[in-house]
Amino acid sequence: MTLAAKLDDLGNPAWIALTVVSFVVWWPLGLVVLGYLVGSGRMARWTGCGARHWQQRSHQGNPSGWWSGRSAPSGNRAFDEYRAETLRRLEEEQREFKEFLDRLRHAKDKAEFDQFMAERGHRPQGEPPQPGSAS
Repeated sequence: MTLAAKLDDLGNPAWIALTVVSFVVWWPLGLVVLGYLVGSGRMARWTGCGARHWQQRSHQGNPSGWWSGRSAPSGNRAFDEYRAETLRRLEEEQREFKEFLDRLRHAKDKAEFDQFMAERGHRPQGEPPQPGSAS
């Protein structure tokens, strides 16, 4: 078992202690540990609101996205209905926006391909492509 796995088993206090001790022993070592925490995403987990966190939750077979795991009833039925409707609407808007981006990318790809084909059609058959032209 690696040191990182052992520290993960012990939890966040172990990582904090390691970071503090490494700064006390030799400050560059502390920077390395801190860089590792940030780079590996372990620090983002502590906040509970990192971008990777909610994106991963929404792509793990959870069709209603990040919010559904936190939607315990509030006790106010009107608010719960409002929240459910708002989340449904936001999810629908997100789906529509993703479809719009897909159509936009497809249109851009098609335009680039059509331009390539047009440029290719104007070039004589035996002539090799010029070094400055990129596709």
